Amino acid sequence: MNASFYPKLAFDGMKKNSRLYIPYILTCVGMVTMHYIASFLQYSDSIKFMPGAETISVCMMLGSRVIAVFACLFLFYTNSFLMKRRKKEFGLYSVLGMNRKNISYLLLLENLFVFAVSVLFGCIFGIVFSKLAEAGLVKIIGGDISYSFSVSFESLGVTIVSFAVIFVLLFLNSFRQIKFADTVSLLKSENKGEKAPKANWVLGILGFAGLAVCYYIAVTINDPLSALTVFFGDVIGVIIATYLLFISGSVLICKLLQNSKKYYYKPNHFVSVSSMTYRMKRNGAGLASICILATMVLVMISSASCLFVGAEDALRTRYPREINTEFALSGINAIEDSEIDKLRDAVIATAKEKGAEINNVAEMRSVKIASLIDGNNIYTNPDTLNGYSSDMLAQSDKTCLVYVVPVSDYNRFTGKNITLSDNECLVAAYRRKLDVSELHFENGYKLSVRQQVTDFDPNGDMTMDVLPSALLFVNDVSQFVKAADYYEEESSERVVSFRWSYSFDTNLRDEQQLAVEDALAEKMVEDGMKNDYSYVRCTIESRTANRNDFYATYGSVLFIGIMLSIVFIAAAVLIIYYKQISEGYEDAARFTIMKNVGMTSREIRKNINSQLISVFCFPLLAAGIHLAFAFPIINKLLALFNIRNVMLFAQTTVISFIGFAVIYAIAYKITSNAYYKIVSGASTD
Repeated sequence: MNASFYPKLAFDGMKKNSRLYIPYILTCVGMVTMHYIASFLQYSDSIKFMPGAETISVCMMLGSRVIAVFACLFLFYTNSFLMKRRKKEFGLYSVLGMNRKNISYLLLLENLFVFAVSVLFGCIFGIVFSKLAEAGLVKIIGGDISYSFSVSFESLGVTIVSFAVIFVLLFLNSFRQIKFADTVSLLKSENKGEKAPKANWVLGILGFAGLAVCYYIAVTINDPLSALTVFFGDVIGVIIATYLLFISGSVLICKLLQNSKKYYYKPNHFVSVSSMTYRMKRNGAGLASICILATMVLVMISSASCLFVGAEDALRTRYPREINTEFALSGINAIEDSEIDKLRDAVIATAKEKGAEINNVAEMRSVKIASLIDGNNIYTNPDTLNGYSSDMLAQSDKTCLVYVVPVSDYNRFTGKNITLSDNECLVAAYRRKLDVSELHFENGYKLSVRQQVTDFDPNGDMTMDVLPSALLFVNDVSQFVKAADYYEEESSERVVSFRWSYSFDTNLRDEQQLAVEDALAEKMVEDGMKNDYSYVRCTIESRTANRNDFYATYGSVLFIGIMLSIVFIAAAVLIIYYKQISEGYEDAARFTIMKNVGMTSREIRKNINSQLISVFCFPLLAAGIHLAFAFPIINKLLALFNIRNVMLFAQTTVISFIGFAVIYAIAYKITSNAYYKIVSGASTD
């Protein structure tokens, strides 16, 4: 046999099915391009020396891995459409004398061709657009763009190997389908009779119930840590419930529409609803996949955009003042006024040497205690916690960081003059509620809560902590430590530490603020090492020094969100396209019969529009509902990044949905034309 026979046969087969293969190859090229770009940015020399480079590298590494995993799953899904369309052709080859080995060789050649074209053009486009992507990322995070061009051979190698593995798995899966299928089943693969599906009330109700439970969890979550704990489980639950609804619940809805005589027995509804009912069980999974992809895109773009736009607000929440200092004190004696006065004078003197005008001061002494709060009981002893219910410890709304602060510090900050007795306190809760009239400690000591206060801003340390916080303002911290029976050393078995924070603005330019930070770090570390002051370590931070890291982190998250959204949108569009094509071939014969019995082309078009709009509006509508119910839990997660502007998140969410809806409508319009051409006989294969 001529050596060029099989390559020519493989090429002719793909050419005859170009309507299916061209979008498939373009998708593969796009996946390779995106993977190379993400990998390239991970190793880019231009980004390597930028502020926040390590964060960017980690984000890009995770992004490239997500793209590789998604490409594998999605290409398996789309490859099933190709195999379904080609099985009849392979069955014909079998009748003409080809054995399974010959057909497998044909499949191998086709996979090699698609792999070669995808990797070649994908890498070329990746190299071409990598510099543009790098410039876009640098622009987003506010860096200086480098105009040098480079090719990452490491990224090329990783990309080629990753997709080589994917295509080997695709070939093995195709080989399995041909190997274990007889000739008759191959020939009839497109024409298998199928009974009209029955409405599965059990699975449909389970889908509705599961979705209701997940929605309830999402809207009733109370604090960010709880949101983080349940988020991924809730996402999995929504995915499962969505598939149940689209596979079984959609059939149930179609059956209910058929039972409505006023709706069903109309020319433009009769054909569309009956056709939808017939194939919804098979294709419900595809519509559910479109819905899940749409939801993922909307969640990623809306939250990533909110993070980036709100980066400055998050920075100012984390660093309320331009210069922020915190000292871990050596013990309870170090929290006395005389010791704190020495520290304060040293900080102020050093800052003024660099031209700082000390203003907008926030100062706080505290005893920081890792605690578990159950009702009005505060537990801190490890022995007590170990004996406590593990289920209770797992409930994040009971874990808390307690800061015991002198009421004099509260008065200094607010300008008030509140006096307290030794058994009284003021309470300020952060990221949790603490509506109690009395607090009980393990040794029997009690504090009466005079009032809840909200006019004391948390310091940056509290905003950074994942755990919620509670501030207890007391008359005398030393007396509290003794009365509550806490050890004085930070190394004791209880997790107790003594701290003093001092933050202020300087009225200086950015570079001058950095000079103040450097001078304080040098002075306080040096003097601290000499034991001139009663602290064991200190942290000196400026808002300016951390601004680049913030924008690098949030900018890279936005960039990865955009890249993954492009990939997911392309996947959703391709699923829509393949569904239109495959269902067009399935429905062509039915509409031919309808045309022969008198249905006009206009009526056919009207039925098609009724059917397609009904089917393809479901995923977009469901994605919008998912997004609406996910809004509260995502808003809580954004609070972990110090984003608390609910209106900003609402705006990015609405804009994201409108933008995606426009893209979805365009994809529907293009693919519906392809469907109409097939069923109306305007074009034939």
